[in-house]
Amino acid sequence: MEELRSHIEHLLSSPILNYRSLSGGSIAAVYQLETATGSLVLKTGKATAGEMFYAEANGLDLIRQTKTIAVPKVFDAGVKNDTAFLLMAYISGKSPSSEDEALLGTQLANLHRCNAELFGLNHDNFIGSLAQKNSFASNWADFFANQRLGVQLKLAQKKNLLQASEVPSITMITSVLQSFCKNIKASLLHGDLWNGNFLISRSGMPFLIDPAVYYGHAEVDIAMSKLFGGFGSSFYESYHKWHPKTAFFKERIDLYQLYYLLVHLNLFGRSYYNSVKRLLTTYF
Repeated sequence: MEELRSHIEHLLSSPILNYRSLSGGSIAAVYQLETATGSLVLKTGKATAGEMFYAEANGLDLIRQTKTIAVPKVFDAGVKNDTAFLLMAYISGKSPSSEDEALLGTQLANLHRCNAELFGLNHDNFIGSLAQKNSFASNWADFFANQRLGVQLKLAQKKNLLQASEVPSITMITSVLQSFCKNIKASLLHGDLWNGNFLISRSGMPFLIDPAVYYGHAEVDIAMSKLFGGFGSSFYESYHKWHPKTAFFKERIDLYQLYYLLVHLNLFGRSYYNSVKRLLTTYF
């Protein structure tokens, strides 16, 4: 860690005056650093986490380039002495008001108006600690069936969390998705939009953190936001002014939530089985 500390101080041309641990997950240790030039967030992990930190930095930069919604400034990412790290600005947050959440909804809608010709991304990344494939595809149902649901279902079967008889074929998954997904545009997504991945700064500015970006259907972010709650009604009212609900909205939300529930099943185990099984039974 001493080599990493020296690297950061050299990068900032400022000494680290103090630091404290912040809440982190199983992937990374997270610290708030105090320097003469301001507060920073440092994520650290084993060298194998380096790819995840690079992907996170790239995702934040891609969102930043849209100029639609704020993200923390990234100062550096890399590996020093077998320690992977990501260094970025610290955002001092506050509890969101309904006005703050309305602004978040509007700015997320603006992010989703950043479109592409193809679904996917020019590189793979991660959802949590799991690999997330992003090979380009011209058809949304094919992309989501093969690179989202199919990958996670196969992993769940490999881990003996699902039986072969419970796993629908890619052909069936694609057919179901095609019946509910018509005229889908490829929008830039945050990709992991639960309520722990946005902040409202003291000045009321929304920030997105910990992205798993790719170009996909905008409703994927909405599905994740609804899975565990934490987003107020003003967020959805504001968002849907720009992206009105269309036919089969509920069905799509269910199918997109299935992806995230499968991710949680594969990361955290059987406690998510019943939720996954319910959706598999309902749609397949």
